[in-house]
Amino acid sequence: MNDIFNTLKASLGSTGVRGLAGPLLIVMILSMMVLPLPPFLLDILFTFNIALAIMVLLVAMNTTKPLDFAVFPAVLLISTLLRLSLNVASTRVVLLEGHTGPAAAGKVIESFGHFLVGGNYTVGLVVFIILVIINFVVITKGAGRIAEVGARFTLDAMPGKQMAIDADLNAGLIGEDVARKRRTEVAQESEFYGAMDGASKFVRGDAVAGIMIMLINVIGGLVVGMLQHDLDLATATKNYTLLTIGDGLVAQIPALVISTAAGMVVSRVASEHNIGQQLSQQLVSNPHVIVLTAAIVGMLGMIPGMPHVAFLMLAGAMGWFAFYLMQKGKQAAQAQQQQQVEEQQVLAPEAAEASWEDVSQVDVLGLEVGYRLIALVDKAQDGDLLRRIKGIRKKFTQDMGFLPPPVHIRDNLDLSPSSYRITLKGAEIGSGEAYAQQLLAINPGNVSGTLPGNPTKDPAFGLPAIWIEQNLRDQAQAMGYTVVDAGTVVATHMSHLIQTYAAELLGRQELQQLLDHLGKISPKLTEDLIPNLLPFTTVQKVLQNLLDEGMHIRDMRTILETLAEHAPRTQDPALLTSLVRIGLGAAIVQQYYPSSQELQVIGMDKELEYVLGQALQAGGAAIEPGLANTLLNEARAAAETQERLGLPTVLLVPGVIRDLLARFLKRAVPQLKVISQEEVPDFKTIRVTAMVGGRA
Repeated sequence: MNDIFNTLKASLGSTGVRGLAGPLLIVMILSMMVLPLPPFLLDILFTFNIALAIMVLLVAMNTTKPLDFAVFPAVLLISTLLRLSLNVASTRVVLLEGHTGPAAAGKVIESFGHFLVGGNYTVGLVVFIILVIINFVVITKGAGRIAEVGARFTLDAMPGKQMAIDADLNAGLIGEDVARKRRTEVAQESEFYGAMDGASKFVRGDAVAGIMIMLINVIGGLVVGMLQHDLDLATATKNYTLLTIGDGLVAQIPALVISTAAGMVVSRVASEHNIGQQLSQQLVSNPHVIVLTAAIVGMLGMIPGMPHVAFLMLAGAMGWFAFYLMQKGKQAAQAQQQQQVEEQQVLAPEAAEASWEDVSQVDVLGLEVGYRLIALVDKAQDGDLLRRIKGIRKKFTQDMGFLPPPVHIRDNLDLSPSSYRITLKGAEIGSGEAYAQQLLAINPGNVSGTLPGNPTKDPAFGLPAIWIEQNLRDQAQAMGYTVVDAGTVVATHMSHLIQTYAAELLGRQELQQLLDHLGKISPKLTEDLIPNLLPFTTVQKVLQNLLDEGMHIRDMRTILETLAEHAPRTQDPALLTSLVRIGLGAAIVQQYYPSSQELQVIGMDKELEYVLGQALQAGGAAIEPGLANTLLNEARAAAETQERLGLPTVLLVPGVIRDLLARFLKRAVPQLKVISQEEVPDFKTIRVTAMVGGRA
């Protein structure tokens, strides 16, 4: 007993009383099916059932997305079980005490049997059947179908949503915590619709059970009243039928309310507004529609034989409401116009003489947008592109090892309304179009259908894509498209470009800031190297060479130590870059082969290696045209072979010709990365899967 008490105490201490609320409620509901309940307690429980249904309906109407009421499937099961338990408990009381009169089962059942249907059990029976038909055939069937289709489409759309989250994470638009939260929401959404698909069957079963319970109660009441209590047929029919109808109505009305709440939860479209706000904004916000409706209703009211008063009163009320909306819209427009005039009437400062302050410098990084994209970069209009760009700079800093220059954003009326342009030191490095009110559905290569929209290409990576309307998001994701908004399109394009032009972003100011930061951690590294052993410009050139080939410079300790070691023997930036790459060999290999002990690489024919080595020793800086053409064709074929095999496109060559081949192949075969044999760590094994020059 002490062990049980201690276990219960520990449970209460860890979860509190709320942790026991659910189990206790289920036990109490199940006990109502077995234990007899007095009529007064039945009144309280029936009232609680009605209050619970109203509370669930109000919560469903005030949610902004289905996951805000994720516990609804469980609530649906509990409320259904509560109604059935009350039906069993009331059936027991009706059959045992029904011969005493209509008040035998409590005041609530009596009120529903007399007040709502006027004491006429025929009317009550018809009303009960109509309520059951509305609940079973209309609301529950529709909600169940929506839940079923929603569960299927949500499950089909999961891969596309996961890819969109991964794309935002890789572009630096969101952090790992936000990505984890969004993945959890995607999983919860699919589980919710799946649970609603099953939970809707509870309500349908409840409706069927209500009809069967009513028939059983009527027949059982007649048998008990006439055979056990010697009532005549008319008295037994009146007493037991009215009690049964009251019992059925008091259970079916909350069931109808719960079913309506279920339909609202699964049929609503996710929005930042609840249902009441959406109705007011989308249904009655257009005065022209209300004026047209009032005119039609007014004309119907003037037809001879129609109820003129009702139609004309409603037409007049709608006309007044439309006039009120028009006046309110005019006042808002006048207030906005007045505010713009006041802003434009701000006195300009007196013209001053030209000075050096008037000299404007070219921005290192710039983003120019057309006027329709201004909302994306305007905080007043909830534009989140500024936040996304901050995330891009932060992720770039973490990945590449230095802080890039800030991005200067401005509007450019010379651009088309939906165009944008990304500049580097005043020169355009990328441009595209983004439609603020549409979504870009990107085809990753495995979609199951086509979408209506404007075909285009993803500006960052050139993938085929379509600009679609926002209401097609779920359909596109279900087909396998990766769906992103206009802000994400621009941000991803910018993230890709600053990665590509990382070497040009490392200017003297950025390098000095990096060295100052490193000097706080390891002051001797920078003091001994610059300018005692190497000039500042040489260090900058080495780092730019590394960035130009897609390497990060996060390991500045190794880079500076390698430069300090070899600086007394050479000042050549190209040779120093090669030596630094050897020092960073493990990191370079890790970049292309993250978790592989065996490196599956592209090899080069020994004779071709010898020819290229001889050309370098003879002082040649270029490759003979015929050999260059053959080399390009062989390199492209080898890279395509690697891609078909799903392997990294990495060419392994001797160190003496690596720089020459890297420069030569960079533009012609950009996906092919060249590493030297000296850069491969000793603990790695090499397997050649394709050859360059093997067929020459």
